[in-house]
Amino acid sequence: MNLLQELEAEQMKAVRAKAHPEFRPGDTLKVSVKVVDVTYDEKAKANKTRERLQAFEGVCIARQGAGLNESFTVRKISYGEGVERVFPVYSPLVDSVTVVRKGKVRRAKLYYLRGRTGKSARITERVDAAGPEAAA
Repeated sequence: MNLLQELEAEQMKAVRAKAHPEFRPGDTLKVSVKVVDVTYDEKAKANKTRERLQAFEGVCIARQGAGLNESFTVRKISYGEGVERVFPVYSPLVDSVTVVRKGKVRRAKLYYLRGRTGKSARITERVDAAGPEAAA
């Protein structure tokens, strides 16, 4: 490992206190994002900042990059309109990522979902062979 990779690995450990679960494109994710609201208070003549967590739930359609530059794209349908958001994996604004359900897909990039709505946009659920059902 060269010096650059060592520094990058150090930074990844420093930024991410708890690791995200393993997820792939096709999985439905719930991403908790820190949102900072800044308002100006007239009485105090100062800016007030308030942090809150906002959930963004949708299908992971792509993962790109490596190391510190790794990011993933999540797509959801909101009020009949498709909304996509790109999240850096090692961003301090991404509080947590939870896998709601695992999807069975055969591609790494699911950009074809952009042109689909309703039943044709559905992804079948993946059942892992190493699960508790396989032991029985």
